[in-house]
Amino acid sequence: MRILGVDPGYAIVGFGVVDYAGANFAPIEYGAITTMAHEPFDKRLCCIDTDIREVLRRYEPDCMAIERLYFTTNQKTAIDVAQARGVLVLAAAQKGLPVYEYTPLQVKQAVVGYGKAEKRQVMEMTQRILRLEQIPKPDDAADALAIAICHGHSCRGRR
Repeated sequence: MRILGVDPGYAIVGFGVVDYAGANFAPIEYGAITTMAHEPFDKRLCCIDTDIREVLRRYEPDCMAIERLYFTTNQKTAIDVAQARGVLVLAAAQKGLPVYEYTPLQVKQAVVGYGKAEKRQVMEMTQRILRLEQIPKPDDAADALAIAICHGHSCRGRR
């Protein structure tokens, strides 16, 4: 199964593509979609849409796993990230891909085994699980890979 993990945002969208078979993960590609801060917000959403559609076309994932949003302080940021997340989910849905959502707690639990793990622990375990020489950069890409790993572990638990 090929999983596209996505860490939503509007300035930076992390993505990570992994193949998952049995209990083994193989990294295919990871990176970030970035938008320019001075661009009007609607243009930033268009950029995210264009770029995620190219990722979907290039890597042909079987599903998308995306972080479920949780904000307690900055409502403006929450609304903007939610709009960008909607663009990402819509692109997957229009491609016919199932979309799975995971909270940060679920991702930490799946990758580290502890729901209150530190960000650094998640990044290091992501590196180990995927047998990468170094921690993926930017952080958003590492987060996206962790979300993909979470989905793989979640699928294994359903079988």
